[in-house]
Amino acid sequence: MKDRRAFLKEVCPTMAFAFFGVSFLEACSADSLEEDTGYGNTTPTDNNGSSDNGYTKNDSTYTIDLTHPNFSQLAEVGGWMNGSGIGIQALFLRTSSTDIQAYSNRCPAHGQRNRWDLLNNSTFKCNHKGNTYSTDCGNTQLDCFTTSLNGDELTLTM
Repeated sequence: MKDRRAFLKEVCPTMAFAFFGVSFLEACSADSLEEDTGYGNTTPTDNNGSSDNGYTKNDSTYTIDLTHPNFSQLAEVGGWMNGSGIGIQALFLRTSSTDIQAYSNRCPAHGQRNRWDLLNNSTFKCNHKGNTYSTDCGNTQLDCFTTSLNGDELTLTM
């Protein structure tokens, strides 16, 4: 006769699969939550931290050339973009002619990345579960990063 521990080890995985089904396995799959690679420095860079994507990186500080085509979405007030595709794990929002804010690209509720929409220039919506977050850095669950805009150069510290 099996002892209790051996029985539970044998039966529990089967019961969990029967109870939760395929959605349980899918929720744990690699595709359901993008791998956190730190701050997303996946862009090939040279030894000086330069990239051909319109920015340079030194430790956790990015210096961004807003005249580069990758950042054209930020030319007008209300423009926004997700920097993930060019190696910066941040959402950018141009809030005025003199200010661009940057936020974490990770949904605080579920950890998802790259599933964002901007609603009414004041709310980010994570399309994974529909959670919404204010763009007001003083009143949001999103991590806001330090930015400084000087002409066409944006400095971002994560």
